[in-house]
Formats: sequence, C-alpha cells, structure tokens
Amino acid sequence: MIISKTPFRISLVGGGTDLKSFYKDYPGGVISTCIDKYIYLSMHEYFHPSRYLLKYSKTEEVGSVDEINHNIIREVFRYFGISNVDFNSTADIPAGTGMGSSSAFTCGLVNLCCHYQDKNLPNYEIARLACHFEIDILHEPIGKQDQYGCAVGGLKYIQFNPDETVEIKPILMPYPKYLKLQNNLLLFSTNSTRSAFSILKEQNNNTIESFVIKENLKNLAHLASQLFNDLNKGNIDAVGAYLDEAWQRKKMLASKISNAEIDNIYNIALQNGATGGKLLGAGGGGFLLFYVPEENHEKIRKALKIFRELPFEFDFEGTKIIFRKYKTL
Repeated sequence: MIISKTPFRISLVGGGTDLKSFYKDYPGGVISTCIDKYIYLSMHEYFHPSRYLLKYSKTEEVGSVDEINHNIIREVFRYFGISNVDFNSTADIPAGTGMGSSSAFTCGLVNLCCHYQDKNLPNYEIARLACHFEIDILHEPIGKQDQYGCAVGGLKYIQFNPDETVEIKPILMPYPKYLKLQNNLLLFSTNSTRSAFSILKEQNNNTIESFVIKENLKNLAHLASQLFNDLNKGNIDAVGAYLDEAWQRKKMLASKISNAEIDNIYNIALQNGATGGKLLGAGGGGFLLFYVPEENHEKIRKALKIFRELPFEFDFEGTKIIFRKYKTL
C-alpha cells in the first residue's frame, strides 16, 4: 500500500499567462501558493490477478489499461506500466472550485506511480510530467500553473518561458510576514462549481486572435513580477490592490469568467473592508479570494455569512508520499 498527499493551490496574480498561446511569445508569470487542502491517492496490489479496480467519483473494474475510462489514470498507468492494482481517490475539496484539483490529481498520481515502482523524482519533475500528460497527450486547453503550483510547495513566483522551461522562485519573507499574508487572505465559496474547459478554450482563442487580449496578458505577467518584488520586500498590504487590478484585467480575457452573482459578492466584499480579491481558477464559479486587513475580518464575515468560508494555511511541502507498506500478496 502506498498513499500520496497533494495540496490544492491558490494563485494571486498572473492566471492566463501560463497558457502556451501567450507564453510562446512572451514570458508568463504567476504568484501561487499551496494550501492545506489535499487530494489523497492510494494504491496497492489488487486481489484479482491481471485486473484493475479504480475508485474515484466513479468505480471501474477492467482487465487492461486500454479499457480505463478515466483519461489521466489511463495515460499515467500506461506510461509507468502499472498493472493489477486497486486504486482509490479522495479529496478535501470537490472538483470545479478553481483550486487546481485536476492537476493536483495528476501530480499526486505521477508521484504515487513513481514510488510504487521504487522511483523518486523531484517535485518540479513531477510537475513537468503532469503537464506532459494533461497538455501534450490529452490536449487539455490548460496552462502550466496548476501543476507547478500543486507539486512544489510554498509561496512562489512561477515563470513560463517561450522555450518551454519553467522557473520557480520562492518568495522569502520573515515568518510574521507569511503569517500576516495567510491570515488576511480569506476564501469564500460562491456556492457554485463549473467546468473550466469552455472558458479556457475561449481564452486561448482570444489570446491568439486579439492584440488587446495579448497586451492585457502582458500587463498581468508584469503585475505578477511586481508583486514578487513587493512580497520579497515584505509589503503585504499591497496584495489587495494587486488582486483587484489583476481581477479587473482577467475578466476581459473571456466572456464567462465572471457573472452578475460573482460581481455582486465581490462588490459586497469591497464595501465591507476587502481591499481586493479575485475568483480562483478559470472563472464562472468556485471560490472568491479576498485580501482583508485584520480589523475588517468580522465585518466581512458578517456581510458574506450566507457564503461558506474556507479557513486555510499555506503548505510548504507540495506533493509527498505519506504512507508506504510493501506489498505482501
């Protein structure tokens, strides 16, 4: 039996610049951090020889890797030559909430399969492989920020270069500064989930076809670089303004990123002490992240009391193996 534990991520600034349609011409950049909400994947030898038992949101029992319906499991198992296993998935947060759940799953699965075969890859290499499966093999219309955001722990600046290399730069601050940032970032559910596929597909097309959109993405990449510098200087209270500008720019990238309900929640938050915020993920639903100075915490919680708050802390480890017992069958 082997179990992997992979954190979800929240991004502050730069979403959209991790798509190849943008970074192939101009470096993209995202400020991202892992949080203490996780997906857990486990695997052990299956009792019935030459078969697979897979339990996630659905249950599959099949006799060959080609019969597996779950695209990511099928391709990762094929790549690593995994066979005759009982696989299970469970998570703290459902899919469609904007925290990189699909890529967290892929990173955790890559890590799980590596260790199942007595291999050990650095976390940045796990992220690279996860991108390969999702983007190169399965042709998902997604970027690279989620894979690196979930696989590599901590608060960091991730740069996406035209030559396909990815640079990860940790944000280094005294612990009280980390604590202040963590405490002043508040997450509230919009009480809805969504599929990112159609939004990202439209955004990709817009990036290719529109000079205005591409220039807007350049500004978002520049904002991420500026925030990286400000955070390294310990300028935590600047985060709200960065979030607000980034959110206003992101809404221009595709038609369904926001809607009237999301805009209403956002405006209520600003009227009650938030200095900025954004919707996590591609858009359309999920969680809203706000920067709120400590003196306004209770005021904003009262104003948004019908929306579930999700307390969180930063995770500094990324994907990891938390249990291993050698097979006995």
